[in-house]
Amino acid sequence: MIIVTGGAGFIGSNIVRALNERGRTDVLIVDDLGSGDKFKNLIGLRFVDYLHKDDFLGKFDGLAQNVEAVFHEGACSDTMEYDVNFMMRTNYEYSKELLKGCLRKQIPLIYASSASVYGTGKRGFREEEACENPLNPYAFSKLMFDRYVRQFADKVKSKIIGLRYFNVYGQQEAHKGKMASIFYQIYKRMKLGGGPRLFKGTDGYGDGEQKRDFIYVKDVAKINLWCLENSIANGIYNCGTGHAHTFNDAGKAMIESMHSRMKITYCDFPDELRGKYQSFTEADMKKLAAAGYKDGFTNFVIAVDEYCKFLEAGGYYQLGR
Repeated sequence: MIIVTGGAGFIGSNIVRALNERGRTDVLIVDDLGSGDKFKNLIGLRFVDYLHKDDFLGKFDGLAQNVEAVFHEGACSDTMEYDVNFMMRTNYEYSKELLKGCLRKQIPLIYASSASVYGTGKRGFREEEACENPLNPYAFSKLMFDRYVRQFADKVKSKIIGLRYFNVYGQQEAHKGKMASIFYQIYKRMKLGGGPRLFKGTDGYGDGEQKRDFIYVKDVAKINLWCLENSIANGIYNCGTGHAHTFNDAGKAMIESMHSRMKITYCDFPDELRGKYQSFTEADMKKLAAAGYKDGFTNFVIAVDEYCKFLEAGGYYQLGR
């Protein structure tokens, strides 16, 4: 059996989907479905059981004898959440307890870290302490767990891999609301009759010219499974494409995919984000490549077009499709 925490969430549900496509349905999903529509992400997936996250850790040792691996995607990913104690309980303490359980039972743990640990990126985007400078509690909580993992990575037999996700977009992110990708935000706006609206220039970038390393969620799921299936060194790896696109590129790709004549417009940069915003991200992918990853990434335009078609078809995975 494979456990996926956050398995009803954005990236977690795509990992489950990728496992299903490889014939694996022996999946235990751990999550908190809350009161929203996140449950819809589970309808098109095949799995053996579901556990609420608050019940999971206490049952872990009893489950462990049948567990092949744990993909730990569960977290509070709201970069605008400024309750640091909440973030540390949810993202750090919970992850530590899960890690301890995996180490006790020698179960591989592949977990979600974040490129937000690099802050503005002025120090670079390498998996090194010299590059790390988190700007918000979410990023801080992720970095603290990375640092905790570094104490064990070279000293234990178990596989422990952290993947620092860059700007992930794609299927099954609707429940994220304001934290969903720019592609989903543009799609929603276009369906209401408005064109893409991006930030005006900031940090020396022109209107909409801020750049991010956008990575398709299917590629993220593929890298997660590759980490499980291949004998690579323990540690922390960037999970991006290594190539940044502007937000204007994103807007133009959405306009083309939606066969629209709408124009991109620009709004003032929010004061509350000044000094806390990544105007540029671009993963240094040398470390993952050196570990043997050679599967590449989906073409940007093709990925955006595929995502738009998915949204137009209903926005959720369906069994048999």
